[in-house]
Amino acid sequence: MNLADFIISHNTSDDSFVEPFIIAEAGVNHECSMELAQRLIDDAAFAGANAIKFQTYKASTIASVNSPAYWDLSKEKTESQYKLFKKYDKFWKPEFEQLKKYCEGAGIEFLSTPFDIESAQFLNDLMSVFKISSSDLNNKPFIEHICSYGKPIILSTGASFMWEIEQSVEWISNYGNPLALLHCILNYPTEDENANLAMIKTLRNFFPSNIIGYSDHTLPKDMKVLELAALLGAKIIEKHFTYDKSLPGNDHYHAMDKNDLIQFCKRINKLNELLGQEEKKPLLTEEISRTNARRSLVATRLIKAGNKIDHEDITWKRPGNGISPVDIEKVVGKKTREDIQSDSVLSWDMLI
Repeated sequence: MNLADFIISHNTSDDSFVEPFIIAEAGVNHECSMELAQRLIDDAAFAGANAIKFQTYKASTIASVNSPAYWDLSKEKTESQYKLFKKYDKFWKPEFEQLKKYCEGAGIEFLSTPFDIESAQFLNDLMSVFKISSSDLNNKPFIEHICSYGKPIILSTGASFMWEIEQSVEWISNYGNPLALLHCILNYPTEDENANLAMIKTLRNFFPSNIIGYSDHTLPKDMKVLELAALLGAKIIEKHFTYDKSLPGNDHYHAMDKNDLIQFCKRINKLNELLGQEEKKPLLTEEISRTNARRSLVATRLIKAGNKIDHEDITWKRPGNGISPVDIEKVVGKKTREDIQSDSVLSWDMLI
C-alpha cells in the first residue's frame, strides 16, 4: 500500500493498533552525491522502511543571507541557514527524477519535501503525497498552493501552538485534501525529556478524523522512543536516516541508520504480536483452560434417583465440563433420573 492509500484508508478515529508506515527521512544526507543517495535508498529498503524522503530546496528561496542557525552548533558549525542550505541544494529536477526511478527498482516509495513553488511543481509528478515541514506550518500561501494539487498531505507540527495547528488544518480542510498530522519537536537533537510523546494522544483527541503520526529528532539509541510513539497511536513514523551516524553535519548524528531501523522493525513486529486481537473472545489455546479451570455443579452427597435436588445437594468444583453454575437455579428443584454419587459432576442427562 502506498502512502496516499494508507492515509486515505486510515483517515478515521479508529483506535486500533496499526503497524506504522515508516518514512526514512534521508533529507540531504546524500550530500549531493547520487551514489550516496542510492545507498540510502538501498539501506532504507533493506531495513524495512516503507518510504524514503528527501528535501528539495534552493538556498536562495528558503532562507535570507543573514538567517541564523537553530541547531546544535557543536555538531554542525555552520552559523547561517543560508550557508548550510547552499552546501546541499545541488539536487534538482533531473536528480530527483533519477532517484524516483531508483526507488521504484528498490521497492520503496519516493518522497521529498518541497520548500518552494518550483520544487513543488516538478515533485507533483513524482509523488502521491506531499509533506509540509513544521517550518511552513504557518505559511498559508504555500500550504494553499500544495493543496491545489489535490493530493494527501502530511503536516509536521513542531514548535507550534494548538491554535496554529487548527488554523493550518482549516486551510487544508477547505480544499478537502486527506491530512495526516505529525507530532514533532523542532530541536536538533530533541532530548528524551522533551519528546513530549503524550502530544500524540492530544492530537488524536483534537483531530479524531485525521491520521496522527510522529516525526522524531531524538538520538536513536535503542529506538524505544519510536516504539512508544507507535504504541500511543502514531500511524506514521518519520525519522532522519543516514548511512553513517558518526559523520559531521546537522542531520547525521541524530539520525537512525540501517541497523537501528532493522531493530525498530523487529520491535514493531513483536509489539504487534504482543497486542494480538482486539475482540474479546477465548483463544484456541485457552480452550483446555476454559474447560478444566472453570467450575461445574457437583453433588455434595449421594442423591437418590427420583429425589428433588436442593441447594444443600450441590456445590461447584472444577472441571467445567458439566452443568455450569450459571444454571444453578434451573437445577434446584429438578428430580434425578438416577443415583448421583457424592462428588459427581452433574450433567443434564442425570436430571428429569
